[in-house]
Amino acid sequence: MPLKEALRIASESGLDLLEVSATAKPPVCKVVDYSKYKFERAKKDKEVRKKQRQSQSEIKELKFRPKIEEHDYLVKLKHIRRFLLDGDKVKLVIRYRGREIVFQSNGLDLLNKILTDVDDIAVMEKKPETLGKQQIMVIAPRPGIDKIKE
Repeated sequence: MPLKEALRIASESGLDLLEVSATAKPPVCKVVDYSKYKFERAKKDKEVRKKQRQSQSEIKELKFRPKIEEHDYLVKLKHIRRFLLDGDKVKLVIRYRGREIVFQSNGLDLLNKILTDVDDIAVMEKKPETLGKQQIMVIAPRPGIDKIKE
């Protein structure tokens, strides 16, 4: 249909002529209420951004000392499990003070103990490595396990 006729039809009905596909031969247009179209499009875009934000996982960081008491360990383990079940990755940091750095095997044992305690819901993403006076390990939720509540 000629452009003038399409514009006439749109103005008679009190609506706007919207070009849907400019690259098509001939160009494709439709008669719509542009303000309503713009509102609905913004609403869809907002929903898409919201879903993207929800699917992104954060990295939560928990700091430990090599000599940690059992109760403190259990509390932090509970936090780790909650973070993993929410779909977030967890960065475990063991900080050494003074001469504790000589006994790095204690920190490595602690990281391995944590990994075995959350083995049912987590996998090691980054192996333990020493950076200065701290050891770092990153664990991530197992595929298919995230978003399950205990």
